[in-house]
Amino acid sequence: MNKILLVLSCLVFCLDMSAQVVTYENAKKKAQKSFDNAQMAVREYRLADAIDLLQDAVRTEPGFTDAFGQMTITYVELKKYKDAIASFETLKQLDSGATRPALMAYSKALAGEGRFKEALAKIELYISTAKIKSEKAEALRVQYTFAAEAASKPVPFKPHNLGDSINTKDPEYFPSLTIDNRTLIFTRRVNGKNEDFYVSEKDDSLGWMPAVSIGQPVNSSTNNEGAQNISQDGNMLVFTGCDFPGGRGSCDIYYSVRTEEGLWVEPINMGSPINTRDWESQPCLSADKSTLYFARETADAGAEIFMSKLQPNGRWGFPERLGPNINTPGRETTPFIHPDNQTLYFASNGHPGFGGMDIFYSRRQADGSWGPAINLGYPINTVDEEASLVVASDGKTAYYASDRADSRGQLDIYSFELYPEARPLKTLYVRGYVYDAKTQRRLVADVELINLATGLNVATIRSDKMGNYLVPLPVGKDYAFSVNKKGYLFFSDNFSLKSSSQDSSFERNIALQPLDTSAVLVLHNIFFDTRQYTLKIESVTELNRLVNLMKENPTLVTEIGGHTDDVGNDKDNQLLSERRAQAVVKYLVEKGIQPERLQAKGYGESVPVAENTTEAGRAQNRRTEFKILKL
Repeated sequence: MNKILLVLSCLVFCLDMSAQVVTYENAKKKAQKSFDNAQMAVREYRLADAIDLLQDAVRTEPGFTDAFGQMTITYVELKKYKDAIASFETLKQLDSGATRPALMAYSKALAGEGRFKEALAKIELYISTAKIKSEKAEALRVQYTFAAEAASKPVPFKPHNLGDSINTKDPEYFPSLTIDNRTLIFTRRVNGKNEDFYVSEKDDSLGWMPAVSIGQPVNSSTNNEGAQNISQDGNMLVFTGCDFPGGRGSCDIYYSVRTEEGLWVEPINMGSPINTRDWESQPCLSADKSTLYFARETADAGAEIFMSKLQPNGRWGFPERLGPNINTPGRETTPFIHPDNQTLYFASNGHPGFGGMDIFYSRRQADGSWGPAINLGYPINTVDEEASLVVASDGKTAYYASDRADSRGQLDIYSFELYPEARPLKTLYVRGYVYDAKTQRRLVADVELINLATGLNVATIRSDKMGNYLVPLPVGKDYAFSVNKKGYLFFSDNFSLKSSSQDSSFERNIALQPLDTSAVLVLHNIFFDTRQYTLKIESVTELNRLVNLMKENPTLVTEIGGHTDDVGNDKDNQLLSERRAQAVVKYLVEKGIQPERLQAKGYGESVPVAENTTEAGRAQNRRTEFKILKL
């Protein structure tokens, strides 16, 4: 029990129920003066000073009801809910008829301690005895009605302070992670004034290493930089800059990219149409860096979440408001799109919640829209402000900022295990670089990931000028992976993660073959059932890519070669390989490719590329190849 509670408990214990009730009118002048000074302190937002003065007043006049009422209200403003409850209960014992002015604050204190049913009963009492309707009280009744039901089924929640390597006496907030979960960037308000970015790298044995300033030119001594998001590949930082020289509005969104040497370049204003004369903040990039989510606050609609798509010309498209399942007449802020590209977390006070800003999540639907907003539940959400939650690529480790009792000073960054129902898809990734197979020169190329079951595009990115790329791989699905560049054969691969126990990500350095008569392409996404030659529907994406290649190069003459493993007899394997090659040629002809440009050839088991002694080797030998015969 803290000192304040001890004082209040002593006061209650020592009060004789027949003792004189003291109001402001009959209080001693010394108590009146302390009370007046406390009121002044409240008006000037010096709430801790106000509490000290009110305690002085009740030491002078232990039965001072006005002081206990104001103490209840002030403790609630300080979010010291236990102390507020103790103050109110003292007031009630002194004079139950004097409790009404503090009754609404008392209900908030009860809610702050998770006692939502009691809070609801008290706000109902307040409303029923009110002479004038209070919109604030009505709003609290709606809030407590939701909370009383929702909090009856609390969700698992055990936050863990990230410790002294990350947290200090200064506030730390807005955590952001790379997809490999090895780099953490966050905002720190240094000495309570200047906002800067700090970065920590994770060591496999030691955990998070001591955070250091990201340094110039991103951090500056004259401007505040905050509300940042690090791209999943760690090479782009988007953030909020307020009142920067040359800015378009009060707060704009800026970005910086990292060079091959690991240095950040001078921040650049994202410009129109992302930034306007309104307030833009809290940006978040999708894992493939093709979609930007951010909050914009306008005079007519308040704070809402927008999204913008990167256009083929490299510019950002006109931002669109997310639909009514996300945005409400209230405030929506701090969007975070998980690397799975299917789960959006955000904060809102417009959806049913526990009070203040709560954290919600929504799932992307099959048509691309966002599903209903789901409250993360109690005690993750409380009557206070919760926001800026991010979830690691593992789908279960969440990070957020809070001023809990074990904080190092003010806001600290915490991690916790997110309960299963609220988790996104665990997301692996494939990363590497693209290069010319003959010259070894790094290439800028288009990298695509397609859901084989639906044919829908999961991610499309362009490798950077050094050929580097990173593509997210949400588990639970099978993917076609391709790399394309004009003048080259496309590269084909696939990742089967639907039922895989794969737990580590992939490294793929992609060699693209220039179009010439020595080029051979293995078509990894042409599928047949065992011993069958009918093309499976999952093959369509790859087949259509072949159609496009042939149409872009109208003089190309090619061979489609079928290959099998050595299971079964030679004659059957030869026939099967011929029929599979013919099935591919037939599809291409039906899509408008002239028959004279295509040759089907079956090789049976005669040209293995791996040993037939293992299933993995046999799978490599069962293949369809595309060979250029003439340019």
